[in-house]
Amino acid sequence: MLAEGRDEALRSHSGVHAVLKKSGPVHCLDTDPVNATFAKYRSIGAEHLNILRRGTIHEKRFDELVDTVCTGTGTFIIDTGATTFVPLWNYILENEILQFLQSHSRRVFVHSVVAGGQAMSDTLSGFEKLAETTTEKNVIVWLNEYFGEVVKDGKTFEEFRVAEEQAAKLLGTVVIRERNPHTFGDDVRQMLERRLTFEEAIRMDEFSLVSKQRLEIVRRELFEQLDKLAMD
Repeated sequence: MLAEGRDEALRSHSGVHAVLKKSGPVHCLDTDPVNATFAKYRSIGAEHLNILRRGTIHEKRFDELVDTVCTGTGTFIIDTGATTFVPLWNYILENEILQFLQSHSRRVFVHSVVAGGQAMSDTLSGFEKLAETTTEKNVIVWLNEYFGEVVKDGKTFEEFRVAEEQAAKLLGTVVIRERNPHTFGDDVRQMLERRLTFEEAIRMDEFSLVSKQRLEIVRRELFEQLDKLAMD
């Protein structure tokens, strides 16, 4: 389950292609009613699910989502969007969906973003609330350094009190490292604005050879971190 945004878009399609390299069928679902960014990546083929009813989120529509996951084959990647995540998570808890999916041989991984800078306090609180309510070791935290490193009082995220207290729920972390904004940053921005995956951008003539090299470095770093997570 993924949220969307600048580096969150990078996170979403990185996750998709990491899975595509290793598993069978991959189905992508976009439930964001405001910014269906995930569905705009044509090569990923994400299906946009309409969860609105008369302009508001209608939780009963999540039944269709769960049915699809239970009856389908392969791996499902669900992009919730910031406006959808809280209603969806409340629905999951109220209806005991994690246990229900387990009974259908489905394992759930929940992705949460912790950002540096001014957003760190709020995003840490969001991670804590999520970890407190899940019943499994299934939370993957993406450390977003776009607004600064996720460091406090000289301590890294793994040393934060909240990370230590919720260690039983934390499967692992992936760092979206902030690089030179004039080189790496510009290349990634162009890729995301054009709704391209790493693979597409690296193949395109519109990107210079050095730009492709930088994109390959970013992709390799993200994929290597994802490979280390115990999601098999």
